[in-house]
Amino acid sequence: MGDNRNFIIAILLSVLVFVGWQHFVVTPRMEAEKAKQAQTTAPAGAAQSTAQGGATAPAVQGGVASVPPTGATITAASLPREEALKQSPRVEIASDRVDGSISLKGARIDDLSLRDYRETVEKTSPEIALLSPAHTDKPYFAEFGYVAAPGAAVKLPTSDTLWTVEAGSTLTPKTPVTLAWDNGEGLVFHRTISLDENFLFTVTDSVENKSAASVSVYPYGLVSRTGQPEGKAFYILHEGFIGEFKDNGETAIKYAAAIKNGPQTVSDTEGWLGITDKYWAAALVPQAGRPFVANFSAEAAPNADPQHERFQADFRYEALTIAPNSSATVNNRLFAGAKVSKVINQYKDQGIYRFNLLIDWGWFWFLTQPVFKAIDLIARATGNFGIAILIVTVLIKAAFFPLANRSYESMSKMKKLQPEMERIKEVHKDDKMRQQQEIMELYKKEKVNPIAGCLPMVIQIPVFFSLYKVLFVTIEMRHAPFFGWIHDLSAPDPTTLFNLFGLIPWAPPAFLLIGAWPLIMGFTMFVTQRMNPAPADPVQQQIFTWMPVIFTFMLASFPAGLVIYWAWNNTLSALQQGVIMRRQGVKIEIFSNLGIDKLFARRGADSGKS
Repeated sequence: MGDNRNFIIAILLSVLVFVGWQHFVVTPRMEAEKAKQAQTTAPAGAAQSTAQGGATAPAVQGGVASVPPTGATITAASLPREEALKQSPRVEIASDRVDGSISLKGARIDDLSLRDYRETVEKTSPEIALLSPAHTDKPYFAEFGYVAAPGAAVKLPTSDTLWTVEAGSTLTPKTPVTLAWDNGEGLVFHRTISLDENFLFTVTDSVENKSAASVSVYPYGLVSRTGQPEGKAFYILHEGFIGEFKDNGETAIKYAAAIKNGPQTVSDTEGWLGITDKYWAAALVPQAGRPFVANFSAEAAPNADPQHERFQADFRYEALTIAPNSSATVNNRLFAGAKVSKVINQYKDQGIYRFNLLIDWGWFWFLTQPVFKAIDLIARATGNFGIAILIVTVLIKAAFFPLANRSYESMSKMKKLQPEMERIKEVHKDDKMRQQQEIMELYKKEKVNPIAGCLPMVIQIPVFFSLYKVLFVTIEMRHAPFFGWIHDLSAPDPTTLFNLFGLIPWAPPAFLLIGAWPLIMGFTMFVTQRMNPAPADPVQQQIFTWMPVIFTFMLASFPAGLVIYWAWNNTLSALQQGVIMRRQGVKIEIFSNLGIDKLFARRGADSGKS
């Protein structure tokens, strides 16, 4: 058993070393290399944005006009959202999933709320406001437009341009709207915006050339955001820039890395790019087959406040040349909404390249996605996401039961050999090499594989990491209730031991928020450990003694769904281990490890004397 424990500890330490090396060494090197490549391939010398998202002149970068940075600068004069919306005429957006408006000034999609999602679990809580206009404290918007070739005197629409409505009064899934702007010099710009039943906008831009000369313009699209999302950043979750490209693979840049490493540029003919948070995203989908250059850039705030940093994901097509008395058209799409798995997969099936990876399924995506599908299917049948978690955990345990059976069979054989192994160690206590040789001979003679007892545990690690990932990142668990006091499986247990679970009118500090479910989890972990003989090494004894306490404090701030899963998994493991050990004739050590058997024996002796 001691060898098994040593092996498990070695595995855990290896995982920690691997994750630490990946996070602190490999990832920074990769990001630094990407930044270096970007500096050599990306155009230099970006134009500076004006305060509050005003119009900017296109910058000349490497001989080609660049997408202007249009992020809004937050000032003390930032307006409330409702006041900012009144700064320009608007076209209403209305559907079952979203509501908001399009600003006719700049034709920006900059006002969008998600009707199915609210800020808190209260039904009267405000809707999630995903996109917000300039002049607010958190500008976040999408914009499409044109830049001219270097040196060309072409009058193009800017973020200050006031468009007119040609057709449609309200954007709905059944009624698109068409906007127009005439530059007065022979060019007429038309923009038709349509919306599906979920979160996908289609933007069709056309340029009509009524002049006597050919005109070349560079169409672009961008998503701009000022400030980082609220809440704690997690290593297992990607938030920031994201993109998938057919020829260049994935681009994923966290907010902090974007500020630190500078702009990055990708050239491709198919893919998508944007900004993603845990549950929401805004992603641009350029027209497939048309070459484009994607750019990810960030601008640090002068006061070093993360809420004043600007992030922009944009793309620019190659020159679009319009001959006299003709027109040209480009089609773009914009996803702005919740990362619902069913919806995201639907867009992938409709031809958006690898759009399912907008959800951060993690390293074990090939396991994570099937696990999620199982949980989602059962949740639809039972009406409770928490029950689905419990059922899927049972199914996983059942699937691994044969491996667990072999594990505990090997463990029981090892336990039966413990007396002989202790004798060998005592006889050869001054010769470690001889100890190992004798023990290996004993293993060979009794046909015991000391590693066999741990291999099933190692095999299960990816599965449980995948389940952990599903419970952490999927929006389906957000604001999903369980039973009792758990009204949101994605939030920590709201109770705490240190005010007697609400009986005492006192709000403990954050580090003392130890709820009922974390305590249950810690207890089940403690019981599971105590079912096995205590390790002989005093250091290992201390580690295993304090591990449940440490995990209780660690997981107290985690989503309740994860803690419930962990507690339920520990309970199933204890029951499973007890059944198999009893069947194999192995003594269950929980009472002796707790010292209860000695207590009962002492009381029996005392009663016998009396």
